[in-house]
Amino acid sequence: MDASPLALPFPSMPPIAGLRLATVRAGYKAWDRDDLTLALFSEGTSVAGVTTKSRCPSPEVEWCRAALPLGRASALVVNAGNSNAFTGAAGRQAVEAIAARVAQSTGCAPSDVFVASTGVIGVPLPIATAEAGVDAALVAEPTGWLAAATAIGTTDTFAKGAMATAIVGGRTATVCGIVKGSGMIAPDMATMLGFLFTDADVAAPLLQAMLEEANAATFSCITVDGDTSTSDTVLAFATGAAGNAPLASRDDPGADALAAAIADVCRRLAHLVVRDGEGATKFIEIAVDGAESDTSARVVAMSIANSPLVKTAVAGGDANWGRVVMAVGKAGEPAERDRLAIRFGDTLVAEHGAAVPGYDEAPVAAHLAGNEVRIAVDVGIGEGRATVWTCDLTHGYVSINADYRS
Repeated sequence: MDASPLALPFPSMPPIAGLRLATVRAGYKAWDRDDLTLALFSEGTSVAGVTTKSRCPSPEVEWCRAALPLGRASALVVNAGNSNAFTGAAGRQAVEAIAARVAQSTGCAPSDVFVASTGVIGVPLPIATAEAGVDAALVAEPTGWLAAATAIGTTDTFAKGAMATAIVGGRTATVCGIVKGSGMIAPDMATMLGFLFTDADVAAPLLQAMLEEANAATFSCITVDGDTSTSDTVLAFATGAAGNAPLASRDDPGADALAAAIADVCRRLAHLVVRDGEGATKFIEIAVDGAESDTSARVVAMSIANSPLVKTAVAGGDANWGRVVMAVGKAGEPAERDRLAIRFGDTLVAEHGAAVPGYDEAPVAAHLAGNEVRIAVDVGIGEGRATVWTCDLTHGYVSINADYRS
């Protein structure tokens, strides 16, 4: 599959001390590529995570939810090509078998092994295949970020990674992240599968608070198609190898800097998911202000971002601002028609309940011809604001998903 026209090059990312990565081909699908990723962590690694709000979560999500309160991690296994979701007892047994296999080989507790899977729903993860893959990964040569980012993908057309650094207690801490996602993107918490790794020494409760804060403004503000996955998971691991004084409170020196680095990595990873939206040709930012509250602004912004009519208009370069009005109105949030203002790019197109006098569509058409589009809405009734990101809706999305299981 050709890379998305919105793809960005994979960045140069340094290794994280206290982390070992390996990828192997377990063979979850008939493809010639690695599809199992194993991460092994040094003793004392803390963990945080956010998972899907879907009422039909995968057993991997349930496993991670049960393990997260313990706050420690020794390993992570990621399977691509089979989500293992909606698979009953067989799915749960597969997760337990993977965790037991890693625990037996490394000497850790099974609850210290985190598991995530992505792919087709409704097909149990084959235990023998998974166990053989884990065994191979445990003895495989260490690999780098690009290989890991590629191995966790499914319909992704390019590998996605981001990094940032922070000065924490006089030491330089690094945050590296990889993510997979292209379709079934309307996270109610995070994205499909995303993993952050840092060498900072940070207590699990503080790491959890940092990740939740970052997620709320990044992964939970993207949508490709309005569908939330059964497997959405974002995990953050902190090995403590940077040598900084342990962070336990937001008041500790360097805590704010680390939180900013985590948020920066999450934001860039979230944007990469949108850039790889199935069939996408345009990256769309939707900024809403003047709403009753920030929460209200986000609902309005997501209503616009998830509108097939708005997304197809952008795909066709059609400056149909009436569809934006429609999406604001259907959101169910407080709004007054005659206070609404809409911009495409830098051009004000409508306000006070009508098109602006002398409206010239030419600059709007020029803006829509580019591959990055900005739509701004001022609701005009308050101070709430939110920004979300989406992509256009094209024939490519239909083609990909019509043939997804073939």
